[in-house]
Amino acid sequence: MTQSAERRTWLRGSFLGLLPARVCEELLRLGSLLTYPNRHVLIREGDPGHAVYLLLDALVKVTALTENGSRTLLSIRADGDVVGEMAALTDHPRTATVTTCKRSLVCVLKGPVFTAHLARTPEVAAVLSQVAIDRLRFANRRRLDFAGYEADVCLARILVDLAVRHGRPRREGLDIGVPVTQAELGELIGIKERTVQKAMHGLAARGLVLQRHRGVVIRDLNGLTDFADLRLQSPG
Repeated sequence: MTQSAERRTWLRGSFLGLLPARVCEELLRLGSLLTYPNRHVLIREGDPGHAVYLLLDALVKVTALTENGSRTLLSIRADGDVVGEMAALTDHPRTATVTTCKRSLVCVLKGPVFTAHLARTPEVAAVLSQVAIDRLRFANRRRLDFAGYEADVCLARILVDLAVRHGRPRREGLDIGVPVTQAELGELIGIKERTVQKAMHGLAARGLVLQRHRGVVIRDLNGLTDFADLRLQSPG
């Protein structure tokens, strides 16, 4: 494991970001550094779970097949996040597909190596549990959003979430930092693409966002946060 990988700044709330520096370095030394091209399938739904992936300089989409055979976007993961750990821990087939959204640097650990390290390092096990709880809370919050807010507010809330975690400053404002289509944004918040288009048009008319091909630029993050009925938290 290279020094630059060990000392990278991880996203706020991510698995690696929550680990103490020494513990994080020990974990990274157990794996192999690999670089994958854009649109590479790291994990395929239904396959055995033989490896765990720690995202170092990476952006991936987590998708799954619905009962009618269509594919839906479940989440987006980036620097500091872990993917593939559930199948490794339970010895069950993969429940989702994970695909890179850019050229991605990843630390790959063999499943048994990862689980053995958890057993002898309570700090890592505790943080992994915290990450799992945070993901469950996020999923529950999304369901509450569906029930409690109109489509335009739901869209604003997911755009703020993405911008806080992945956003990149641009001349026009803050790019949300992930290449998602309007259909995929709809999948994240449970609304149809046509409804996303209407909601996006309304946010743009308010001067809050600019629409881009496979992406969104937020022109007024504070204004969008107020519209979303959220309190802004800066990334750390």
